[in-house]
Amino acid sequence: MRITLSSIIVEDQEKAIAFYRDVLGFVVKTDSPAGSARWITLASPEDEDGAQITLEPAGFDFARDYQRALKANGVPLTAFATADIHADHARLTAAGVTFKAPPSQGDAAMPTVATFDDGCGNWIMLYEEPKG
Repeated sequence: MRITLSSIIVEDQEKAIAFYRDVLGFVVKTDSPAGSARWITLASPEDEDGAQITLEPAGFDFARDYQRALKANGVPLTAFATADIHADHARLTAAGVTFKAPPSQGDAAMPTVATFDDGCGNWIMLYEEPKG
C-alpha cells in the first residue's frame, strides 16, 4: 500500500489552482470536469510521478465546517516538505503569501516549520526535511 493522492479542501477551485500552480509551483496533472466542479490534481515538480494533491471543492456543509474549524484554531490541513525552508519562506513572502510567523527554530525532536495561509480557506505547514 502507498499514498498516491491526498485531498485539500478549497473554497474556490479556480483561485486554488492559481495559487497551488502559479505561486507554489506545483504541476497540474489532471484538470477535467466532474459534475458541477472539476477534478484537479497536482504534483511536485521535484517528483511529477509521485504523490498528488487534489483540490476538492468544499461542497458539503460538513466539509466547510471542518475546514473552518481547522483554520479558526490555527491547525494546518496538511504539510509540505522543503529542502530549504528559509529560501521558500522568502520566495513565498515576496509573492504575497501570508505566514503566521517566520520559520521556527527546529531541534532534534521537531523540524523547522512555518505555516502559511493558502488563501483558499486553509493553513498549510511547510517543514524542512532533515539533512543527512
